[in-house]
Amino acid sequence: MSTPVPVSTAAIDLGGARLGVALRRALRQGYGRHDLRADLLAGVVVGIVALPLSMALAIASGVPPQHGLYTAIVAGLVIALAGGSKVQVSGPTAAFVVILAPIAARHGVGGLALATLLAGGLLVALGLARLGRFIEFVPYPVTTGFTAGIAIVIGVLQLKDFLGLATGALPPEFLERVGVLVRALPSARWPELLVGGTTLVVLLAWPYFSRRIPAPLVALTFATLLAAALAELLPGAEVATIASRFSFAGADGALRSGIPQLPPLPVLPWRLPGAEGAPLALSLDLVRELVPSAFAIAILGAIESLLSAVVADGMTGKKHDPDAELLGQGLGNLVAPFFGGIAATGALARTATNIRAGARSPVAAAVHALFVLLAVVALAPLLGYLPMAALAALLLQVAWRMAEVRQVVHMLRVSPRADILVLLSCLALTVLFDMVVSVTVGIVLASLMFMQRMASVSRAQLVNLSELDLERPLPDSVVLYEIAGPLFFGAANKAMTALRLLDKRGVKVVVLDLRSVPMLDATGLVALDTTVGKLRDAGVVVVLAGVQVQPLRALAKAHWRNVPGSLAIGRDFERALEVARAYAEGSPEAPGLHATRA
Repeated sequence: MSTPVPVSTAAIDLGGARLGVALRRALRQGYGRHDLRADLLAGVVVGIVALPLSMALAIASGVPPQHGLYTAIVAGLVIALAGGSKVQVSGPTAAFVVILAPIAARHGVGGLALATLLAGGLLVALGLARLGRFIEFVPYPVTTGFTAGIAIVIGVLQLKDFLGLATGALPPEFLERVGVLVRALPSARWPELLVGGTTLVVLLAWPYFSRRIPAPLVALTFATLLAAALAELLPGAEVATIASRFSFAGADGALRSGIPQLPPLPVLPWRLPGAEGAPLALSLDLVRELVPSAFAIAILGAIESLLSAVVADGMTGKKHDPDAELLGQGLGNLVAPFFGGIAATGALARTATNIRAGARSPVAAAVHALFVLLAVVALAPLLGYLPMAALAALLLQVAWRMAEVRQVVHMLRVSPRADILVLLSCLALTVLFDMVVSVTVGIVLASLMFMQRMASVSRAQLVNLSELDLERPLPDSVVLYEIAGPLFFGAANKAMTALRLLDKRGVKVVVLDLRSVPMLDATGLVALDTTVGKLRDAGVVVVLAGVQVQPLRALAKAHWRNVPGSLAIGRDFERALEVARAYAEGSPEAPGLHATRA
């Protein structure tokens, strides 16, 4: 048995949110040689998976592949050490593509880095404000809808490289992009299709043979060898590669193909190239223009990372700290742009791979980042041989998994119509517009439909007094109404309608049974006040019976008090009935008459 490493358990506190909670918890529980060995192996496995994915996702986002690698290295390391999930792996993800690609097209790498920097600040603010729990309130149809929509967009984007289409720059609008791709289908090249198709087949088939060696490593290696063989044996069958598509300026100013064989070096984000290739000109107008995009990056990053952390909790039986995770994600996105990185968040597929590979702590995610760094420094020239069609095939597989077609079909079959409407709306808006519009509209729709459902269960109904099991029957001049459901702004007026139609002739006391009212908001309070006021004006005594804690506090804050001969408020339902009987019998001074004060 390995000897646990003694460590300090004091957490770093930053404005009430703790840094490095996950790492400190892991060390506090005892971290030995066996744990380190498991983390090293898991980190290497995840690093092998992350290496091509980081490049492919950077390319899909409209920037050179090395920026995806720098993101995995810097953001992956910072978030692992500062975050709140023990086994989460962070880096560039497919979900960001639909947001990042338009930014890169308009503002280049510099604009994308600056937007990431702003998003990092927003994520830190969310973590400090302890808003991590609120992400859990995003409805499932919303997340499923925009995730499926993102998958469709990513899949369509890969068709150009997968088929080797001659399209030029694709338009930003989805429908126009599809039109361009369809018109370019006659230009498809069989070498790209062969390499991409072979890669896809190996990616899908390899897990049936072995799960020890990651499928992307086998598939991309085979695809690279196949592309080299085609270029050598068949003139004109050359396949586009990273080296043939991308170049960088060396130390001497000369252009070189592929990606630089250098670690991520410090750079000011606004000095990175803009859309025209020249360094970005930092200005207040540019920052103002990038703020909406930064907000979208921050919100999607928060949702994606916390959903991934929740899935990781389910796989490991552990519990993450959502506020610390947001803080870690924010710091990662703050630091990465200063080393050429782009937006990062928790990556579900890499996190699941990390767990299956035996990860014990955030050390595994840190090792993954260091492995990618080592690969860049040692293997950059070899990475240039990776075929673009193979990377497109890798992202097509990612998009398919991301779409969760079976889950979407299942929801369409069994979900209520309202949820189906939300899901399809989010999917369509993500594809046709963007994720911000999709999530905004989706949450508003889901909220309205939730209010409608809550309003449908809120009611006020007359109770037949003969059905009550009472030792002494209540006088005929007592009327009992049962109020059920939350009295909030979407339901209060509906629930009070029946009381407003009450025939008050011969009625001395109205008892409102509030035992089934868990919540009372300002609108509900106004509706209740209006109803009670009209009853009291008609000379009817009102007894509020069985008032729960939250409604009782709301009434007390509004200065509702017992008014002898007019209004009684109490939590005890049986005692309230005795109060009603006493008023109906004309003995308001009887002992035990008044209900407890609110």
